[in-house]
Amino acid sequence: MVGPPEVEWPFTLDIPELMAVGWRPNPFREFVVKVHSRCDLACDYCYMYEMADQSWRDRPRRMSTEIARRTAMRIGEHVRSHQMPSVALILHGGEPLLAGRELITELVCATHAAVGPSVQLDVRVQTNGVGLNDSYLRLFDDLDVHVGVSLDGGAEAHDRHRRFAGGRGSYAAVAAGLDRLTQAPYRHLFSGLLCTIDLRNDPIATYKALAEFDPPRVDFLLPHGTWAAPPPGRMPGAPYTPYADWLIAVFDHWYPAPATPVRLFEEIMKLLLGADAAHEMLGLSPTRIVVIETDGAIELADNLKVAYQGAAMTGLHVTGNSMDEALLLPGVVARQLGERSLCPQCRSCDIRRVCGAGLYAHRYRPGTGFYSPSVYCPDLIKLIGHIRKTMQADIDARRGKQASG
Repeated sequence: MVGPPEVEWPFTLDIPELMAVGWRPNPFREFVVKVHSRCDLACDYCYMYEMADQSWRDRPRRMSTEIARRTAMRIGEHVRSHQMPSVALILHGGEPLLAGRELITELVCATHAAVGPSVQLDVRVQTNGVGLNDSYLRLFDDLDVHVGVSLDGGAEAHDRHRRFAGGRGSYAAVAAGLDRLTQAPYRHLFSGLLCTIDLRNDPIATYKALAEFDPPRVDFLLPHGTWAAPPPGRMPGAPYTPYADWLIAVFDHWYPAPATPVRLFEEIMKLLLGADAAHEMLGLSPTRIVVIETDGAIELADNLKVAYQGAAMTGLHVTGNSMDEALLLPGVVARQLGERSLCPQCRSCDIRRVCGAGLYAHRYRPGTGFYSPSVYCPDLIKLIGHIRKTMQADIDARRGKQASG
């Protein structure tokens, strides 16, 4: 759908009023750069190609060298303006490895030069793993680029969705790339696995299949969806909790001896203990992510493409606009307001500080915009509640042992 954003939240925010009472934006610290806008897989759940926003069709396949240099310049400008000691550069797509070694080298080196030697630049690439050959691994080793790979479990689970355009599954190619990445010369570059949940896949078998590659971290991703276009198995407003049940099965298997870090579980546990959120999926910490598309357009987080055509667009471009100009856009401000960004239902919830209404994109409902609970609300409540009870029981048992000892 093409939404009427001018009448939906957050476009109704009074930003001058917010600034008058002391609110100020936080600078961006994660720059997601779309170096290539196409992919060599045809995953049927992809938010880039299969959901509401189809702007990829009008963008160049590959970022030009000139746009890459201008992007690096804008990042350096932003870093100096806000005197930031560290930032992250995330190479993304489409499939970023399709951009080629020369463009990736140009962008990474230009960004290092633009931010200066005193700034720590954390460079990462998120890839489907199909093209992860020795040539790329040597390049990433030279450039100190850390590598995250998308893998949905074992061969059957992975190939259910992540296929080549002709229908052939990609598991064998991804596993071969992971085997190269996890060998001694390149193991230090491995940053983790990203797995999109499919309720049809056995949760414990999926976790074990991921753990076989001994990843430094596993990220479980809820399939993207909104109140208007709900994810598979999730009827908006229904009380049942299929995604919580799936994740709880993994948590109960994982928690007694968590050898492989699972970011979702660890984030919930940290938030329950009073820490700030470190991921946009949970909590109320300001989101500080900006996206640069292959044509140089400055955009909001790309997962907003699940909402409606143009949901991530800002009208800004690296050739004529600074990153600072995006900081006061409604879509950026809304994700930095903390509890003030929550709808009344979420504000009255006792886990609001942990849940934070979930991933911002999953709140979208035509008419109210992003001023709604997550479409996953029942699942988040049950999952967080289960983890809280498990932790509390563990704490009580340890206290009991100390008292009796």
